[in-house]
Amino acid sequence: MAGDLRRYARQTQVRLITGGLFLLFIVGDGLILLLYGPQAAALGLICLLVGLAPLALIWLALVGIEWIVRKNAN
Repeated sequence: MAGDLRRYARQTQVRLITGGLFLLFIVGDGLILLLYGPQAAALGLICLLVGLAPLALIWLALVGIEWIVRKNAN
């Protein structure tokens, strides 16, 4: 394999996260919609977003730390 392995690993991670979020939001909330109706699906979507908020905040903090480290590395 002659390619850049770090780029490949990052690309694979992005694809796995995207697929997981797709399954969680589209398939999961779609099943809630089919089984329980639109009001339950709306509440399910709100719960999913609130549940993912801490993960998003942690990710933003890590991206910010990485940016600071790269900026001060020179």
